Amino acid sequence: MSTANETSERNEHGSARKAPAGERVADWADSRLGIYGLAKANMRKIFPDHWSFMLGEICLYAFIIIILTGVYLTLFFHPSMNEVTYHGSYVPMQGVHMSEAFASTLDISFDVRGGLLIRQIHHWAALIFVAAMFVHMMRVFFTGAFRKPREINWIFGFLLLILGMFTGFTGYSLPDDLLSGTGVRFMQGAILSVPIVGTYLSMFLFGGEFPGGDFIARFYSVHILLLPGIMLGLIVAHLILVVFHKHTQYAGPGKTEKNVVGMPLLPVYMAKAGGFFFLVFGVIAAVSAIASINPIWALGPYRPDYVSTGAQPDWYMGMPEGLIRAMPGWEIDLGGYTLVLGVFIPLLLFPLVLGAIAMWPFIEAWVTGDKREHHILDRPRNVPTRTAFGVAWIAEYVVLLIGGGNDMFAQYFHLSINSITWFVRIGFFVVPVVAFIITKRICLGLQRRDRDKVLHGRETGIIKRLPHGEFVEIHEPLSQGKLHTLTSFEQYEAIEAVPTVDENGVERKAKPMEKLRVKLSQGIYGGDNQIPKPTVEEYKEIQSGHGHH
Repeated sequence: MSTANETSERNEHGSARKAPAGERVADWADSRLGIYGLAKANMRKIFPDHWSFMLGEICLYAFIIIILTGVYLTLFFHPSMNEVTYHGSYVPMQGVHMSEAFASTLDISFDVRGGLLIRQIHHWAALIFVAAMFVHMMRVFFTGAFRKPREINWIFGFLLLILGMFTGFTGYSLPDDLLSGTGVRFMQGAILSVPIVGTYLSMFLFGGEFPGGDFIARFYSVHILLLPGIMLGLIVAHLILVVFHKHTQYAGPGKTEKNVVGMPLLPVYMAKAGGFFFLVFGVIAAVSAIASINPIWALGPYRPDYVSTGAQPDWYMGMPEGLIRAMPGWEIDLGGYTLVLGVFIPLLLFPLVLGAIAMWPFIEAWVTGDKREHHILDRPRNVPTRTAFGVAWIAEYVVLLIGGGNDMFAQYFHLSINSITWFVRIGFFVVPVVAFIITKRICLGLQRRDRDKVLHGRETGIIKRLPHGEFVEIHEPLSQGKLHTLTSFEQYEAIEAVPTVDENGVERKAKPMEKLRVKLSQGIYGGDNQIPKPTVEEYKEIQSGHGHH
């Protein structure tokens, strides 16, 4: 019988003892909200302990830091493009005409107590947030944590990454300095390249001809309300699904698809997570205090007829920037309209590449035909083709990042900007293919090494001479736990060719999607795309002494 019922019975029998006020409040809340039952069911939930799982925590903590510092900054920022004359404490800018947005950002930096530090913490936390999400998604991708039942959570994470990129873009556009204004001009040019509706989209966004007088206020509303609200909802949904589906874990002794081996949420995991939050906060604060970022006073206010030297976006916008910079300036006239293909084609490629990443869980499930739930993570070496695709995508991003900063690379490395542009154009097609081939060969080599370790044991470095004069190295057998870790993965079989007759012997024509699925399956899992796992028979033969030691 619960404490609440016992208290009620004592009261009904006229007991003189009265429950403490805190207990009565807790009973009142629990009877209406069910907090006790919810906490009892989830506060002892088990979480595995592995360093790679902290990547997701860095994302969460960086987001919290962004919200906290953003609230502080909104108290002093004026999202207005009304022109004023600056008379603040930064002497080199006194008497300069600028927008209220730029002037208030200068005031935050030089006149508000702790304002510059909060500004830099906010900006650095945003960069770390996007970087942590990128690395976290790569960890999920390489280990196969996106498989059933976590496909929806992968979509949530993908949307958080995209929204984080656009939230960052709207954020660094708010000070209305020369760098951010150049970035907004770049975005407006991309919008104008959209056939037929590009001009209308630009007029709608800026409230007239660029730059208009409203875009700072509009970006401000989107930056502090719309995008953070959506992201907060996605984060909550993401965490709910993590709890509902239970956490993934790496293969090891005692770990199965039906259990989770680790620490309880309370008190162990929460204590470690709380400490880690302050560690992340401390590191971001230290970086923000040491390394200057976005010094708008060195750039000046934005003017449409000025462009700052070395204007670069934050790193996460390097892909679309690089695509447009490397694309040849193609234009065609169609029906009296000029189509700027040099901008519009990259504008189409960017969402197509991102869309392929978002749909990967469904593509892989369709190719394999695997409808089971997976809670044990893959080792990247055991899925060579998937790992090679991931590395190829990262290599593609790095190439385009170089293209997005081609002027800076040319300046610092004393190279020709044209040479860098041509490197990006050729590397866009060549580098991902080379990265794919090299990564796949490395994974297959690691698989062969694991197979050899399972069958022959670990090399000890001890050389022994046999009676007939042969020198051999002594191998130490692996422990059962290590053997389990190296052999507990599953290898998919490639789908055979589509049958030309059905079960009744009637000739049938294979559908195009069936043929595509067979080709993809054979290309990913057939032939030399994976090294066969050692069988029990092979292991026993080696250990019995009949095989080679």
